[in-house]
Amino acid sequence: MPRIHERKVRFQMSIQSWRTFTQMELPSKSLERAVHELSRLPGIGRRSALRLALHLLKQGPERILDLAEGMEQLAKNTQFCRDCHAIADAALCHICADDRRDRRSLCVVEDIRDVLALENTSTHKGRYHVLGGLISPMDGMGPSDLTVDELVRRVEHEGIEEVILALSATMEGDTTAFYIYRKLGDLPIRLTAIARGLPVGDALEYADEVTLSRSFQQRVPFETTLQR
Repeated sequence: MPRIHERKVRFQMSIQSWRTFTQMELPSKSLERAVHELSRLPGIGRRSALRLALHLLKQGPERILDLAEGMEQLAKNTQFCRDCHAIADAALCHICADDRRDRRSLCVVEDIRDVLALENTSTHKGRYHVLGGLISPMDGMGPSDLTVDELVRRVEHEGIEEVILALSATMEGDTTAFYIYRKLGDLPIRLTAIARGLPVGDALEYADEVTLSRSFQQRVPFETTLQR
């Protein structure tokens, strides 16, 4: 019992310390603004944001200005590829603009991180289509929020023979894959899915290169995944 009480006291003290820190006024309004903006990043709390801001201050003005310039260029110059919807510096990304890519094969992924993961394996020789997310009612993401309609138009007009579904082994990934299957089911294409060498519940971007490469090479007709 004394140990339980001691742990409870320590927990309460840590909560109180955290509340005091979050309410503490910083000595500089500029520092306060930087901490506020950094803390809006995913996984970054106020304490971590302050640590990052102080680290940047130690690096000197040039480092801060370089970072600011990089963020400004990111905001002004990046766009989405008009064909695959990946991030690009021009109207077409470097993959869609590459005539050496197999235009008969289209790999469907959730976002740009999955494109990077697959490109790192050097397995896929075709092009990509980035959905921009997965169907997830809990997160307010429906089919209309994704680029599924654009995918259907590409399949209908670009001479695509195989569509490869490379989506995460999650409930959201499976729901999205089935929705795409229903949308493309009547078109004269081969619809496949990467093999489930990926652990259930894992995102594609976290798979190691060997596992991801094997899953891609051993892809199966999507209809067979519905029978499991």
